[in-house]
Amino acid sequence: MKLKIGIFDSGIGGFTILNSLLKTRKDVEVFYLADTKRIPFGNKNLKEIRLIAKEICNFFEDKNLDALLIACNTTNACALDILENNLGIPCFDLINSVSEMVDKQIIGVLATQTTVKSLYYKNAINSLKKNSKVFQQECPEFVLEIEKDKLNFDKLNYLADLYLRPLVNKNIEELILGCSHYPLIYDFLRKKLDSNIKIIDPSVALIKKFNESFAIPETDRYESIFFENVKFFVTSERDEFSSKAKFWLGINKEIRLVNLRSNV
Repeated sequence: MKLKIGIFDSGIGGFTILNSLLKTRKDVEVFYLADTKRIPFGNKNLKEIRLIAKEICNFFEDKNLDALLIACNTTNACALDILENNLGIPCFDLINSVSEMVDKQIIGVLATQTTVKSLYYKNAINSLKKNSKVFQQECPEFVLEIEKDKLNFDKLNYLADLYLRPLVNKNIEELILGCSHYPLIYDFLRKKLDSNIKIIDPSVALIKKFNESFAIPETDRYESIFFENVKFFVTSERDEFSSKAKFWLGINKEIRLVNLRSNV
């Protein structure tokens, strides 16, 4: 019997969580929701994010989920309580999961504007590691660039230099990719930093926590990733999302269009 898992994001950022999940286990049926109509979440205010979170709960409430994987750092930072209280199932989040993995003293965080303003990353890390120094950097243009049909590496190069420079100047020892979209350009960012700076993908930490709570069947073998048991839902741009799934995941899947009933 497969575990029913919900994953949501504003777009393709959740692919990083989906990949991390499917690399470790096959005993899951995944419902992937992308609220593409309102991308990006990272520049929206607290009230808007909390409303979106309630509507996401409404979407998932009849799916009989065993667990929710929160693939959006901004919603994680602003509305974790809404997701946990409304769904009444285990909710695994990026920020608290990755905060437990930090082992250096000077940490940099790349994140969206709203995530940075919430101070959630800073507070979560400081609560676990008292003497740490956490430097956050807003990256307002990264998500929309990563979501484009064709990556503009000249623009990404400019933005990466712009966003990384303040953190490098603080002599960071670890860098957290505090938006689920950012690990999609991990290799690009890795080349921008000294090899002694560790880059942390929070999706790995989230899936580790999930697998600690839901034991992996011993009979499973994981030679490759299979997407047969993944259903995709979007709130707009179905064909465009299908093209992105083919580019980033190498799959052709049916993309279902849904309405989350919002005026935001």
